[in-house]
Amino acid sequence: MKTAGQIAEIKQSLKQKGVEYCIGAYVDIHGVPKGKVVPIEHLPQMAAGSERYTGYALDGLGQLPNEDELTSVPDLDHIIQLPWEPKIAWMPADNHFQGKPYELNTRVALQNVLSQANKMGYGFNLGIECEIYLLKRDEDGSLSVPEKDNKLTKPCYDLQGFVDQFAWLDKVSTTINELGWDLYSLDHEDGNSQFEFDFNYADALTSCDRFIFFRFMAKHYAKELGLVATTMPKPFPDKTGTGAHFNMSLYDLKTGDNLFKHQAGSNDDPWGLGLSETGYHFIGGLLKHGRALCAAFAPTVNSYKRLVRQGAMSYFSWAPVFNSWGSNNRTNAVRVPAGGGRCESRNADGAVNPYLAATLALAAGLEGIREKIDPRQPNEDNLYAISEAERKARGIDFLPQNLLEAVEAFDSDPFVEATLGKALKDEFVKYKLQEWNSYHLHVSQWEIDRYSTIF
Repeated sequence: MKTAGQIAEIKQSLKQKGVEYCIGAYVDIHGVPKGKVVPIEHLPQMAAGSERYTGYALDGLGQLPNEDELTSVPDLDHIIQLPWEPKIAWMPADNHFQGKPYELNTRVALQNVLSQANKMGYGFNLGIECEIYLLKRDEDGSLSVPEKDNKLTKPCYDLQGFVDQFAWLDKVSTTINELGWDLYSLDHEDGNSQFEFDFNYADALTSCDRFIFFRFMAKHYAKELGLVATTMPKPFPDKTGTGAHFNMSLYDLKTGDNLFKHQAGSNDDPWGLGLSETGYHFIGGLLKHGRALCAAFAPTVNSYKRLVRQGAMSYFSWAPVFNSWGSNNRTNAVRVPAGGGRCESRNADGAVNPYLAATLALAAGLEGIREKIDPRQPNEDNLYAISEAERKARGIDFLPQNLLEAVEAFDSDPFVEATLGKALKDEFVKYKLQEWNSYHLHVSQWEIDRYSTIF
């Protein structure tokens, strides 16, 4: 908590930069930012929790109409002055209830598990790969690729497609660097008018805050150009889905050393992947709870149209299908990139609530370390092509194949409730079952086209 004097200094510094308004942006169960706008002169009151919210008006905050309001407390260590509107300062925030952090807020949940890691001597680093489509809205409401000649079957790394959207790419990239996130790579991805931004990893809370702001910022700059930026997991059935791969490692709180990195001369790297015993055990925990975690990593109906071998595409999808792991092999749900020192969860997609997913991933990894869970032999071949008999012989399970299956796995794994508490777990299950039922009851154009003239 900041002292009154520190808050006064922050207020004065923001005023000198031209800030006139402050946003305390917390997220709902879906990871969508919400908040109120407060004039800069009232920042001290806002920092003390002056802004109150009716929880019943928001998804996943577990309140009834008769209950006391929630408050919002901004994190004054992670302030962003909006690059396109410098009068506004964006501050990630936590919900509180009657003076205490609110257990149904997913950012609070992440901080609770980070505290558990800290007690074990660990910090948690996270890098999130930001894939995103830049599209246009047609008159009939559908989405399409802005440049009609961007028709390549395999457009990955295509330079013409990249240069055609350079105005938007430059705005997003420049903003990322001005914010100090250290963009180190960007490219045209595997879908037409799909792009990826990779900036440096940070502690998990900071990376989650940045991912939420990235989606907000990228959409804004697309609107300025009359376009639509979306991290929807699968906007087109015949094009690659939108991932948000989680790259994870633990570090020593005292020394800052990467605890997943194999140390030369030690005997803790049985598979030779550049990973320590701690890293392998962390992966063991991810796999133990992999089917339950999938509901948080891939949280929408649309997500499971991405998690397929090929689907309507002309080639493999790059998305995971199995609860499996391996080295630098992108057909696994969890891989160890070349050089080791981290693991990557590939089933996370662009609809992820990063706080919720990071909470569960960290808790599962910590369990793996405590219980020394062996992930068993890594899978090095093309898992898309293995037979059903081979899959069973290796003991590899499928990831959930639709949202209902994922939510059922989430609901039935006692680990989830032990990590999140019953109230937050139940809220997620409730809203995701509502989403599934709404989808299931919808009669689509595909059904009309297929069945109306046959029967």
